[in-house]
Amino acid sequence: MASAEDIFCGLLRLADDHLILGQRVSEWSGHAPQLEEDLALSNIALDLIGSARALYQLAGETEGKGRDEDQLAFLRDERAYHNLLLAEYPNTDFAHTILRQFYFSSFQQLYWQAALESTLPELAAIAAKSLKEVAYHHRHAADWVIRLGDGTELSHQRMLAAEANLAPYLGEMFEKDALAGRLADAAILPDPAELQAAFAADRANILTRASLPVADIESRLSGGRSGRHTEAMGHLLAELQYMQHRFPGQQW
Repeated sequence: MASAEDIFCGLLRLADDHLILGQRVSEWSGHAPQLEEDLALSNIALDLIGSARALYQLAGETEGKGRDEDQLAFLRDERAYHNLLLAEYPNTDFAHTILRQFYFSSFQQLYWQAALESTLPELAAIAAKSLKEVAYHHRHAADWVIRLGDGTELSHQRMLAAEANLAPYLGEMFEKDALAGRLADAAILPDPAELQAAFAADRANILTRASLPVADIESRLSGGRSGRHTEAMGHLLAELQYMQHRFPGQQW
C-alpha cells in the first residue's frame, strides 16, 4: 500500500530529474554550435523545467505542508535531491549533451506512456502533456546521435567517448527499490524495471544506425535516488539556487 509520503517522494524523484536536466540543457543557451540548435536546446530546457514545475506543484499538494514548487525546487540541500545521476552529468561537449538527452528522452517517453494509466489522475494529465514534448526531444536527439556518430571521424570519436562515459549511468534508470515497488504495485507510477527491454531495443537501433557499439546496460554508477550525488551536483545547485538564496522570497 502506497502512502501519501510514498507518492510525494515518487513525484519528487520525477520532478528532480526534469529540473536538474533542464538546468543542464539551459547551459547551452547562447552557446550552441548553430542558431537553430541554440533555440532547440533552449526550448527543450523550458519543456523539462515546465514538467518539473507541474510535478513539484502536485508533490507539494500531496505533502500538505505548504511548500510550493519554488520551495521544493530551490530550497533543499544537495542530499535532499533524488534525481538520476545521468541528469546532473556535465555537458562536457555537444556529443555528451545530445547522447545524454537521447538516453533520458528514450526512457522518459516509455515512462510517460505507461504513466497515462496512473491511478493518480493529476499525474496521468501531466504524463499526457509531457509525452507530446518528449516525443520531439527523442526525435531531435536521436537524429543528432545518428548524424554525429555516422559523420566525420572527429564527430564519431566524440560520440564514442560520450557513449563510454555515459553508459555506466544507464542502469540507475531501471533500479526498483522498495519505494518504486510500492508505487508500481499501487499503479501510481510505472515500474521502471519493466521499461528496460524497450529502452534497450531503442538504444540498440539508434546506436547501430550511428555506427556506434552497443554495450550491455549495467548499473555501475548509482546513488542519485538516495541523495548521493557526483561532485558536479554541488556546482549545478550553486548556480540554480543563487537567486533564491541571495534574494529570499522574491516573486517574479
